[in-house]
Amino acid sequence: MNITVNGKLLDVQHGITVQHLLHELELGDERIAVEYNKRILETQEYPSVLIEEGATVEVVRFVGGG
Repeated sequence: MNITVNGKLLDVQHGITVQHLLHELELGDERIAVEYNKRILETQEYPSVLIEEGATVEVVRFVGGG
């Protein structure tokens, strides 16, 4: 199924969770914030939120520095 992640169209498997998507994007261990269909998710929601066809996901990484 197709979803949009940070403005790019991606083909992902049906039934994928936000946590699984982050793992596939190799972002699982980073400090990030996730917006799913215009709703900011709590970290504890990542394993339970199933991504739907046509969803929009925005992932923001926190970068340290000055």
